[in-house]
Amino acid sequence: MAAPKAPLLTADGNASKQVALEDAIFGAELKPHLVHETVRAELNARRAGTRAAKSRGLVAGGRAKPWRQKGTGARAGTIRAAQFTGGGVVFPPGPRSFEVKVNRKARRSAFRSALSAHASAGTFAVLGDEAFEEPSTRAAAELVESWGAELPLVVVAQLEQDAITKSFRNLDRVAVTTPDELEVAAVVWARSLLVTESALPLVQGRAA
Repeated sequence: MAAPKAPLLTADGNASKQVALEDAIFGAELKPHLVHETVRAELNARRAGTRAAKSRGLVAGGRAKPWRQKGTGARAGTIRAAQFTGGGVVFPPGPRSFEVKVNRKARRSAFRSALSAHASAGTFAVLGDEAFEEPSTRAAAELVESWGAELPLVVVAQLEQDAITKSFRNLDRVAVTTPDELEVAAVVWARSLLVTESALPLVQGRAA
């Protein structure tokens, strides 16, 4: 079986040549269950988990007994009880973590599966490092249109590639990230994936 390849795009969005990709990464077996497990873990990790309510012990005030024990029809020791307005909540929710553990091998396998899906579908391309000498949102939009990329699009560039980052970050339904921050959820969310020439070895290294 031939090694997977991706077009190397120039500034005008045309392919100057085909770049050979690592078969172990971009030609891996698709494992939807690992992809689902990893995406779920990544999305759960983003949740703040700060939802909380006060119990009767945390509500301010109401330390004194509101009225005498007998002769009023109802006995009460504090107005912080749940039946009173402004009282505490019975069994209140507290801060919690939604993190789900996924093994390192499973994460890398899911990453390879997501990248392989783009490579096999023809929605993966490599952008030349010299494509943008200065920021230009118009040039980035024309490149996306010439390539025929289906949105949403994820662009992966090195941190020091400011011209590329600034060119793509203002486009609608286009997300720009770095190789070390690229998640499986972003790869799955994207209909097209564009990686710069110098960022490609770093992406492949994370999935190896």
